[in-house]
Amino acid sequence: WLFQTLAVGLVLAIEGLNTAVEKIADFIHPDYHEKIGFIKDIAAGAVFFAAVTALLVGAIIYYPYIAQ
Repeated sequence: WLFQTLAVGLVLAIEGLNTAVEKIADFIHPDYHEKIGFIKDIAAGAVFFAAVTALLVGAIIYYPYIAQ
């Protein structure tokens, strides 16, 4: 349970940071800007990596039960 909770918490925390980065970027430069778009893409990529990590944690935990 500890690792599952940690993985889910990691994804939610990174998603919160992603939302904050996007809102700050929109506040600073409301129109489209190439560099702001790149910053938002990096923040979204961090969420993706956190989600993939959580998926791997779940797979490692539940694989032995599914494989039986």
